[in-house]
Amino acid sequence: MARLFALVFLLQIAMAVVALISCLSAEPEEIRRLPRLAWAAVIVLLPVAGPVLWFMAGRARPDRGAQAPRRPLAPDDDPDFLRTLDADKARRDREQFERWEEDLRRREEELRRDEDPKNPELRNGDA
Repeated sequence: MARLFALVFLLQIAMAVVALISCLSAEPEEIRRLPRLAWAAVIVLLPVAGPVLWFMAGRARPDRGAQAPRRPLAPDDDPDFLRTLDADKARRDREQFERWEEDLRRREEELRRDEDPKNPELRNGDA
């Protein structure tokens, strides 16, 4: 039975120390309802209830909505990255298509010059 009392006593002391450190190291805007010294007194004077009250009512809870949005871990999960890839691919495809069209126009013009018997000046190699 003495071991149980010793264990409970050590747990109370540990909880009070953790609560007191938390209270004394908290920023002023994180402390609610009472001033810092009042909370320290409550923690020290009420061995079990003081630390519980501090963690339940005295300490500001972390705001879950204020967290930064979680970034994707892999680039293929990032919608912005995928959008830039799509835009780059579309630009490259458009440039390649324009080069093909220009090449096709040039070849068609060469074929017209070579096949036009009425206009010998347009033939290649006849100069």
